[in-house]
Amino acid sequence: MTAESIAAALAVAAKDASAALGRSDGATRNRALEVLSRKLRAETRRVLDANVRDLEAARDGGITGPSLERLKLTPERIEQMAVGVDEVRALRDPVGAIEGLEIRPNGLQVGRMRIPLGVICIIYESRPNVTIDAGALCIKSANTPILKGGKEAFHSNAVLVELMRESLVEARLPADAVQAVATSDRDVMTALIRRDREIDLVIPRGGEGLIRYVTEHATVPVIQHYKGVCHVYVDRDAELEMAADIAFNAKVQRPGVCNAAETLLVHRDIAPRLVEALFPRLEAAGVELRADPRIRALWPHAKAATDADWSEEYLDLVLAVRMVDNLDVAIGHILRYGSNHTEAIVTSSYATSLRFLREVPSSCVIVNASTRFNDGFELGLGAEIGISTSKLHAYGPMGLEELTTRKFVVLGQGQVRG
Repeated sequence: MTAESIAAALAVAAKDASAALGRSDGATRNRALEVLSRKLRAETRRVLDANVRDLEAARDGGITGPSLERLKLTPERIEQMAVGVDEVRALRDPVGAIEGLEIRPNGLQVGRMRIPLGVICIIYESRPNVTIDAGALCIKSANTPILKGGKEAFHSNAVLVELMRESLVEARLPADAVQAVATSDRDVMTALIRRDREIDLVIPRGGEGLIRYVTEHATVPVIQHYKGVCHVYVDRDAELEMAADIAFNAKVQRPGVCNAAETLLVHRDIAPRLVEALFPRLEAAGVELRADPRIRALWPHAKAATDADWSEEYLDLVLAVRMVDNLDVAIGHILRYGSNHTEAIVTSSYATSLRFLREVPSSCVIVNASTRFNDGFELGLGAEIGISTSKLHAYGPMGLEELTTRKFVVLGQGQVRG
């Protein structure tokens, strides 16, 4: 089969399944999720065996470090996936909810009803848990996903998608309400993102190259889940121990994810004390520091940062550090080099924190906490399909509500327009 024919078959099947899924009630979709969580627990060995094949191929291909860590599944991570499905199932179903119903002077009742987006092509790299997160959220919100995972997780994703399809069938829903692209051929992906008659939305998650490629080649609308160049700014009024703990957690707790900090900005008045309190901890944890000249004067072990470091998403134990003279310089740095993902400020000043919240336009702005909290689960969404850095339709973590749109509904009693 050609790339065009493979893409057409996937898109048409998804469109047909979308109509059936859209007619289903919330209880039926919840039943599919209940079966899925049970299958994940019962079929843990099946999933792990597939994941071992992916890990072996990754190591043979030279993949190491955080990239390999993102790919790896364990019984604990599979249990977390099952728990995540249970939590999505327990969330309020947004589909069909009517909001803002008002009575017009002519007696018409006008409101908006939440409806699914439709067929969503989700393109992502590495992490197999994204397969379950995306599938569960789409099933709950009556959307039909076509999942295109990275080739490095091919076997893991194939098993996980098969478990979802089996769960849909047990709930008497169409299996094609979840599909996977069973090839690594980029031409198939390119053909899919041009099937704008069947596919309603494309969500790419991954590296800068992937997202730029999808954005440039798609005729289907795209929500960008762009790279996470996340900042922690330690203000002059920060509490020192708190600042050190937040900066350490933001970089070290899980460095290979998009909400990990990549740049630390430090006010000049607190810099000497923060360097002394934080840098030995970072180096002991294996963090490579790349700093500007003023920071290097305080910590000569740091490598000299280049201009390219300020816009780099390392996804590794590397941290760029810059000393700034004031809040204006810190915000200016973020506006120039950031990616609209996540920024945090550590300060005891209410006025400073309020300015930071108002003037930093990123999808999540945090006061006195780690950047690692920009996550659908941590923010109360249950799970997320990704973190959007596009300001149109959704901005920040995309949960159930962000996977719906609203149509107008008008309830009349025979009114006609004069």
